[in-house]
Amino acid sequence: MRTAITGRTRLILVLGLVALLLLGAALSGCKKSSPIKIGATSVPHAEILEFVKPILEEEGIQIEIVEFSDYVQPNLQLADGQLAANFFQHIPYFESFIAERNLDLIWTAKVHIEPMGVYPGKTKTLEDLGDGDQIGIPNDVTNAGRALALLEKAGLIKLADGVGVNGTVLDIVENPRNLKIVELSAELLPRSLEDLDAAVINGNFAIQAGFSPLEDALFLEDGDSPYANIFAIRKKDKDDPALKRIAEVLTSSEVKEFILNKYEGGVIPAF
Repeated sequence: MRTAITGRTRLILVLGLVALLLLGAALSGCKKSSPIKIGATSVPHAEILEFVKPILEEEGIQIEIVEFSDYVQPNLQLADGQLAANFFQHIPYFESFIAERNLDLIWTAKVHIEPMGVYPGKTKTLEDLGDGDQIGIPNDVTNAGRALALLEKAGLIKLADGVGVNGTVLDIVENPRNLKIVELSAELLPRSLEDLDAAVINGNFAIQAGFSPLEDALFLEDGDSPYANIFAIRKKDKDDPALKRIAEVLTSSEVKEFILNKYEGGVIPAF
């Protein structure tokens, strides 16, 4: 004998089914989206990203920081989609790299400046640098030119008129102390100081090696340096709301205060 299903029973069944569907949708919506992978060198870039990580998490934006020790892979991996963004480089390097490799990348925020400095190796003062002493500089085009311009400003060499930060060792027209310029990968320079008389080192690698730029550098770039470090993404992602928000947080008053307090002049906000 079959039991008739009353209208009320049908209503209860329908409402139960709707409730289950709504619960499923709610649980689905609660699932965390995949974290946004951002490539960075460890100091200060990854440290700054670690600072903003909980701020972004409060807004539902999860980031994963992927650390690199070189200046090549972060742009290549961004271009091929392994990363959603990167934060490790200054504007002249970025522009030179993407032009050379024909990469469809853009930058969206200037975050900070890392003053490049001349650091002591076997020779402890600028005045004591003399005949045949070796000074290390980065071997990539943009940082090499920047380093040579700094050596000129320090009074150690003179470059051909008009080359500015685009100079190479071939543009050295005066070298009164007969200094030998040694070009090495930027990240290797701090570790090479025991074999060099001095080296021009990027701020991030100097800090990572335990130097205090304000205290340890024999000569340091001014705060008006054009070498702002940037947050970079693929051009096609320029309207992505999460990436826009990350750029906004990286240039917030909270980050400015963090940079000033933590690095004490070794890193300078660029906003």
